[in-house]
Amino acid sequence: MALGRPVNKDTRNKVIVHTIGNHRYASTKVYTVDADGKKHYAYKHWGTLVDGDRFHPGTNYFYAPVAERDKLVFPSTWDMSEVSELSSTRRRGRVSYQEDDVDRQYGATWLLDKVAEATGVKDDLLKVLDGNHEMVNDVLTMAYFPFVDNLSYNQLSQWQKEVKAPSEHELNSVNVTRLTQSITEKHRMDLFRCRARRVGKGELCAVDSTSMSTYGFNLVDIRWGKNKERLPLRQTLEVVVYSLTSHMPIYYRELPGNMPDCRTIELIMKELEHAGFRNLVLVTDRGYESMKNLETYIAKGQKVITSVKVSGGDVLGKIRAIDMSRGFPQGMTIAPKDNLYYAQYDMEYSVGGNGDNVIKADNYKLNLYYNPSKRGERICDIQHAVSEQSAELDIMIRTKEPVADREDAARRFNLLDITFNADDTVKSYEVNQKKLDTMLLTAGFFASKTIGVDFDPMQAMDNYGMRDEQEKCFALQKGPLGHDRLRTWSEGGKRGRMFIYFVGLILASYVRSVWQSDEVLRKRFTSTEAVLAEMRTIRCVEHTGRMKFITPFVGSQVDICKAFGFSIPDGCAPVYVSKAKSLTRKRGRPPKAKTENLEL
Repeated sequence: MALGRPVNKDTRNKVIVHTIGNHRYASTKVYTVDADGKKHYAYKHWGTLVDGDRFHPGTNYFYAPVAERDKLVFPSTWDMSEVSELSSTRRRGRVSYQEDDVDRQYGATWLLDKVAEATGVKDDLLKVLDGNHEMVNDVLTMAYFPFVDNLSYNQLSQWQKEVKAPSEHELNSVNVTRLTQSITEKHRMDLFRCRARRVGKGELCAVDSTSMSTYGFNLVDIRWGKNKERLPLRQTLEVVVYSLTSHMPIYYRELPGNMPDCRTIELIMKELEHAGFRNLVLVTDRGYESMKNLETYIAKGQKVITSVKVSGGDVLGKIRAIDMSRGFPQGMTIAPKDNLYYAQYDMEYSVGGNGDNVIKADNYKLNLYYNPSKRGERICDIQHAVSEQSAELDIMIRTKEPVADREDAARRFNLLDITFNADDTVKSYEVNQKKLDTMLLTAGFFASKTIGVDFDPMQAMDNYGMRDEQEKCFALQKGPLGHDRLRTWSEGGKRGRMFIYFVGLILASYVRSVWQSDEVLRKRFTSTEAVLAEMRTIRCVEHTGRMKFITPFVGSQVDICKAFGFSIPDGCAPVYVSKAKSLTRKRGRPPKAKTENLEL
């Protein structure tokens, strides 16, 4: 069957009136072609006609790329005044307020607006969302909302009545759904590409995941897995790459809840490469340790600092070779300030490349550490564990209580070898002496490996220790940002919400970084939430036919602006600059402006 002429992408679309009941919609007629080549027509609604022929934009218009909006041809008789008031089309200049009189909280969202500008998030979103200011403002509003008030999205529209946010229209449940479902995989990757341009070469980036528990089961990635919160719930796995240099997340991805961390690293590296991230130093914990991952790092030339298990073959061999006969590890160097011994070993490893090429590991080091104070604690813990596990099994043998899952029992009683009866009751047990001896031998030791970086053991440990920032990032995500559970029922909605959560996480991480690094803020406020709470008393007042104004910044609000490096809006600072002008100008250097300190 011969195909018709392809549709010209630059074709303009005539907007017509489509009436359904008492509603008049501004619509275009579009069609799709099925497998048999038949056209099926449908109407796409861009808004409604109210008060005669005044066009009232709808969510399809709000969330359409600017280029798509420009193709719409509206009747010349229609009143398009509401379109001219949109932020993407509004003309510059001082515009008076024309809606109902409102007096709303503004300080916290003002601060987050400035953070969105300082971090480049707002500019990046404008690029990612094709210059659609309305869509950007809606994304920012949804990103701010849980951080400012830690409420659920079904309260968002009511919140907008009390708090001035970037979005100019009501974000009810329908609009939230349409917004989240309009965000695509392309938007996600484009945002990464924008963020990659802001990341310097050689930045330390922590890689870790957190479990996202859920009561639902209809999303495809929800699975039973190793729940990091120890909750008996299905989950998804959320991976975040966090820059320890710029103190912000740079990448996220959701994965099935039953996928172990060690299986995710190759995918993460591939997407980071696709997004344009170069020469990052990945910092990973023991969950990412595997032979396959080691060979992937070497083959890809990936720089890495990774914690490794001391029970592993090469690490365990180094520990066995250490002479402890004099009470300390002979051959290791002591760091007195840290009460720590350390040693570094050159390692050799090669993998096959293309053809007959062999790729040798670059600057591959094993860093071994020994903490004598931790050794005693660890040995006591091991002995207590053996006693407690034995006592519990003795009870199970006496009561003939069957176990529900033999594999789970093996994990619970990890220091004992259990023999079961046919009915899953415990017959007998004995101490796994090999495992016990290994645990006692390695007590007090810990280790890391580095590839492609030139760090001494203490530098490697200090850089690895910075991963604590990422743990704080997850705490922000599950605490103030309210992302502790999946609260969506569709795949499209989930993609959009993850995108918005990520934007919020960037902003929240920046706020936390400033709070953490500023001594004045740390002493005055116990958390980032307390910083935002202090700003809430600042209000934006908008009266009909008048210019809006912002109430004064006072007390600690001034210190917050100083810590962030943000200028206080004109007329809101506690220091007044005189605007008096001399009627007769004298020659010479003009006098300095008189100032009056108004701070109480």
